[in-house]
Amino acid sequence: MIWLTWRQFRGSAAMTAAVLAVLGIALAVTGPGLSSRYAAGLADCIPNDTCADFFDRFFGEYQIPFLALTLVVLILPALAGLFWGAPLVTRELEAGTHLLVWNQSITRSRWLAVKLGLTGLVAVAAAGACGLAVTWWSDPLDRSAVPEMARMAPLVFGARGVTPMGYAAFAFVLGVTLGVLVRRTLPAMALTLIAFALIQLAMPLLVRPHLIPPVTSTFELGRTNVEGTVPPGRQGGAMQIFLSTSAVPGHAGAWVLSSDLVDPSGRVVGGGGASGPSSTIARSVPVSTTSGPCAPMGGPGSGTCTAEINRLGYRQQATYQPLERFWPLQWIETGIYALLTLALARLCFRRIRRGLS
Repeated sequence: MIWLTWRQFRGSAAMTAAVLAVLGIALAVTGPGLSSRYAAGLADCIPNDTCADFFDRFFGEYQIPFLALTLVVLILPALAGLFWGAPLVTRELEAGTHLLVWNQSITRSRWLAVKLGLTGLVAVAAAGACGLAVTWWSDPLDRSAVPEMARMAPLVFGARGVTPMGYAAFAFVLGVTLGVLVRRTLPAMALTLIAFALIQLAMPLLVRPHLIPPVTSTFELGRTNVEGTVPPGRQGGAMQIFLSTSAVPGHAGAWVLSSDLVDPSGRVVGGGGASGPSSTIARSVPVSTTSGPCAPMGGPGSGTCTAEINRLGYRQQATYQPLERFWPLQWIETGIYALLTLALARLCFRRIRRGLS
């Protein structure tokens, strides 16, 4: 069975290995230079306190390959489910070869076990190697990325560490399971893609934020969590500040689940209706823009105006997952996908022994 499975699968395995080898060589060649440039830029910006500008320039220059590699890691498990998982059983059923294969001395359970084991291990190994290589290469960019693209951000988290291995195992067995149930290759592939995409969307939105109880804290306003104020030169009326929804002071790289402005009594401040930068919310603060630190002469965007708002008792209240929880969340989520994979595999064995002919 191992020889037969390898004969059927070796073409796809060889092509995947070749693509990953090319990708690995490219990352190995460019990775050290990327790390060296990051280290040199960090050494220059720290004495001058200009690291924020350096991070923006550095990440902006490599943003396209950063996003491309992230998408490659995210797509690879889905491809394993579509092209390796879904046709695994349906190919035998549609070609009629199951009538011969399943009537030999080898049992159906052993046939499926070898198929799942060999092909699934290759899928997991490919996703794991790709994910870990991209994690290594992207480390300088993860450290300098904007909060929306930090390592804990939903889009990036799934393309780092060990989670791609869990995704690949689950997607592969999901494809096999749907193939066993549907018995047609194309419908099974379509259902695999839809089901896997929905689960991948539900995980960061509904499950991952609660795997470890998030932290809720209040923070003073400053450069980290305030990205602008209006009106910049108009006198009178309440001033509006643009509060960040993706960053909190003192916790760089944290995954911010919610962010809002609260007044001195702890009540959430209402919106101002203004349109500000992306990943911000506009909130009205009843502070004088006619005189005082927030007057046009002082500039609403100045540090003295922000200090005045802090003095009045306004704070950012945020719920977040700190960066230190990256690896615990990685292992917990991978474990969840492993359990789902085992449950689906058990269903496949039961179905192929009793329901297929």
